[in-house]
Amino acid sequence: MTPERLRALLAEVAAGALTVDDAERRLAWEPFEDLDFASVDHHRALRQGFPEVVFGQGKTPEQIAGIAARIAPRGDGFLATRLADDAAEMLAAKIPAIELNPLGRTAYLPPAEPVARKTRGSVLIVTAGTSDLPVAEEAAVTAAAFGNPVERLTDVGVAGIHRLLARTDRLRSASVVIVVAGMEGALPSVVGGLVAVPVIAVPTSVGYGASFGGIAALLGMLNSCASGVTVVNIDNGFGAAAAASRINLLPAS
Repeated sequence: MTPERLRALLAEVAAGALTVDDAERRLAWEPFEDLDFASVDHHRALRQGFPEVVFGQGKTPEQIAGIAARIAPRGDGFLATRLADDAAEMLAAKIPAIELNPLGRTAYLPPAEPVARKTRGSVLIVTAGTSDLPVAEEAAVTAAAFGNPVERLTDVGVAGIHRLLARTDRLRSASVVIVVAGMEGALPSVVGGLVAVPVIAVPTSVGYGASFGGIAALLGMLNSCASGVTVVNIDNGFGAAAAASRINLLPAS
């Protein structure tokens, strides 16, 4: 249940179009649902503005589809991340309207009645290299699903910094910048030194042996000398987009 649906329900009660008992029954059905293998949180949207997001890694296709079957019919939208190919195929077969992003390994079903959200501006997602795109696309799909205008700036890492410097106008026009980089993780520091808005750094596991699966990039970003740079976990595009949304989305009036 979203805040908008709750207000609509309360308005029906106030107008006499819905009895208190009927409203109570609707609300009693909402908090969570026990599926044996999962407890689906149906009040996540009411608390946080978007329904529970399903993390697909480690779940079977049947489990993911079972959770989707309980969330999607409510009309508030559905998002799953870290999907294996077989899970994505099962979701597409069961929910034809779902939008798959194979590169980002996501599945997104828009809400039945899209809500126009007020934002401070756009979320710009910057990638150091093409190898960082899977994590960047996870962030892009998530940010868009949460109601943000999303822009992308790809393959502008420090190995050819002129590619970034030629596009500083795009950096400065964003309200929040998510920077996705592997290897030594230097790009967020560069971006942090060029903009006056929040920069969320995402280390990726891309790199040779001494990158230690993203730990080198993580430590480099945590030790950034540029102010305003915060860091999420390795390969956590979803977490970066969720944080960016909390910064960028304005409260409903």
